[in-house]
Amino acid sequence: MKKLLGTTIAVMFIMAVNAQIIITGKVTDKQDRPLQSATVILETPAKKMVTLTNSNGYFEFKTIAANAACKITITHIGKKITEENFIAGADKTINFMLEDAELFLEPLEIKSIRATDKTPFTKTDINKQQLAKTNLGQDLPFLLNQTPSVTITSDAGNGIGYTGIHIRGTDASRINVTLNGIPYNDAESEGTYFVDLPDFSSSVNSVQIQRGVGTSTNGAGAFGATINLSTNEFHEQPYGEVNNTYGSFNTWKNTVKAGSGLIGNHFTVDARVSRIVSNGYIDRAGSNLQSLYFSAAYINKKTSLRFNIFAGKEKTYQAWYGVPQDSLLTHRTYNPAGTEKPGAPYSNQTDNYWQNHYQFFFNHSFNNRWNLNITSFLSRGYGYYEEYKAAQTLAEYGLQDTVINGDTISTTDLIRQLWLDNYFYGQLFSLQYKNGKDEITYGGSWTEYDGKHYGKITWTEIGSTGNHEYYNFPATKTDISFYTKWLHQLNTKWNLFGDMQYRYVMHNMEGFEENPLLFVKRKFDFVNPKAGISYNNNGYHVYFSYALANKEPNRDDFEASLLQQPKKEMLHDFELGIEGKKMQYNFSATIYYMLYKDQLVLTGKLNDVGNYTRINVPNSYRLGLELQGSYILTDRLNANASITFSRNKIKSFTEYLDNYDDGTQQAIIHNNTDISFSPSVIGSTAVNFIPVKNMELSLLSKYVSKQYLDNTQNNLRSLLSYYICDARLGYTLKQFLSAGWDIIAQVNNIFNKKYEPNGATYPYIYNGELVNDNYYYPMAGTNFMIAVNVRW
Repeated sequence: MKKLLGTTIAVMFIMAVNAQIIITGKVTDKQDRPLQSATVILETPAKKMVTLTNSNGYFEFKTIAANAACKITITHIGKKITEENFIAGADKTINFMLEDAELFLEPLEIKSIRATDKTPFTKTDINKQQLAKTNLGQDLPFLLNQTPSVTITSDAGNGIGYTGIHIRGTDASRINVTLNGIPYNDAESEGTYFVDLPDFSSSVNSVQIQRGVGTSTNGAGAFGATINLSTNEFHEQPYGEVNNTYGSFNTWKNTVKAGSGLIGNHFTVDARVSRIVSNGYIDRAGSNLQSLYFSAAYINKKTSLRFNIFAGKEKTYQAWYGVPQDSLLTHRTYNPAGTEKPGAPYSNQTDNYWQNHYQFFFNHSFNNRWNLNITSFLSRGYGYYEEYKAAQTLAEYGLQDTVINGDTISTTDLIRQLWLDNYFYGQLFSLQYKNGKDEITYGGSWTEYDGKHYGKITWTEIGSTGNHEYYNFPATKTDISFYTKWLHQLNTKWNLFGDMQYRYVMHNMEGFEENPLLFVKRKFDFVNPKAGISYNNNGYHVYFSYALANKEPNRDDFEASLLQQPKKEMLHDFELGIEGKKMQYNFSATIYYMLYKDQLVLTGKLNDVGNYTRINVPNSYRLGLELQGSYILTDRLNANASITFSRNKIKSFTEYLDNYDDGTQQAIIHNNTDISFSPSVIGSTAVNFIPVKNMELSLLSKYVSKQYLDNTQNNLRSLLSYYICDARLGYTLKQFLSAGWDIIAQVNNIFNKKYEPNGATYPYIYNGELVNDNYYYPMAGTNFMIAVNVRW
């Protein structure tokens, strides 16, 4: 692989031609204030280049062919589009003053919770064009795979269906996710299930990932990262788009998008429908996913109103059990789901879920200093997973024994459905003030979760039950928070940032499936301060910040008596970073130290109501170095890479092993062991070659070092390191049959690497020996996807 990359880069250098002309400039508003993050597009007959202005409003383009006809287009939210044409006869500096747009287009609902280049937080911004290159039908975590400190997993093995993401070793239940500023994490498990919103990426126009605690946001506390997704994009002109993808494992993605453009100078409508189907890599791990998106907006000079509806429907065959370790070599795609049924596996061992989201946004600008956002939302989710269970005791389901020919039958095979039926709703607001040196944001949210957990028996081998409901346990959760953020400019280079959040959480759970008489009502009050300082000068950004985060346990943690209830978790996060952004290159380096107090981890211990729940461990930490950079070598060759080195440790905890020989639990003390699923090295690279106009060839790679399945640092319970490579070819046809065509072909895992990024372990003692019962989630070998996208 090293020889391949070396040869490729050498050939590219030989082919590259160094240009001579440099174009620079500055973008300001009417008050001569620099505009940061304005999009600058330079087009020549040979190529198209895109960049963003830095914090001082400057931009720069290099390697422009002499005497080329050039066109520069400048866009910025809330400003009129500005263009200029010229001939690149010599180095040139052009300054632009952007006038205010006649319509109010600023998305205040995300501005209040996102970090800017002046705030002291570690972040990565991804735009719509970057997402489109990789959006071939796989779930959102796979589109974020090349970002720093990210690892991804897939139950089905090909990125469609249930997927997972870790950032800095932190799992999805500790990553705060918002959709247009609205919380998306499940209120009880605190996880994120993008399978319930298939192809949502096709409606996303920007993503910001904040690593670490980050700035205050809405919803569940960020305990390792935040992912903020925005869909509220303004389209001035009508458009239409059809995306079709076909790939390995009979994978299909079909998407139709359309927008009205601006109607009557005030109204816009955007819509999308999507369908994704796949057989999956793992046996019977099929997915049938459908979704829609609709957005309508009214906009005038001071106010915008927007209403969104988006919905998802998923039906996936269960693949969450993993492949037993002894099957990896002989039957790598083995799926134990449904095999309790005699003969062929049960055909409807499926997960079925519907999720509908309703969002309303009111944005208003009182003047050039004061802005207000008010958001209301409702998320409606309901569904079940169905499974065949053999030799079940009738009494455990509230059923009577059956007498047949004088024999009493107390067990039966049955089919059951485990249901969730919930409403999640609330309101959010933010009030923002800005003058020459100060930006102050006051915001907050109120959310309510009302969920039902119940189970049904739909069939029994013995007798007939109809739709017998054998448990029903409602739960509610209230979440109220307020925050104030202050960004103060000391001078043209130095900025101070302060952030204070108060959060109130109340859980009320009326019983659990295994413990129907266990009622738990818990309240939490959190105060989360954040502060930092940053230095910005000539494209460089240096910052230091401290943030405190508190987090409540999830539903499973509460399934213990009042004497063994879990405590809250606390995280102290220190971030020291430097970023350099130039037109030809950029780089960043971040040192982070995340110190946990009472982190909840699995130890194998049975609590006093007989469940394996997580237990607070007093001290644990993550210490890491993140490096990231990109470089434009020539107008035909560019590359980017990131690597994270980290040390993730639990200072001391006690493991408990079930001893099936005597029915007890054996305690083993561990000191200074690695935190589970926390690799010490995560790296990625991308080399992009443009052999001809409108064509791009990308070689992508990912390396993840060894990680452990539990917190004992036992090599027999681990995931091996892996290094994989993908290749992607993209080609654009402009104005072919009156439309623009994007053709994308991607080959994943081109060297057919056999690897497992995820797993589970269930150790125990039997016949005097330690048994490590491990399960793994293998990823597919070499596979492909081809997309044809047509735009009008």
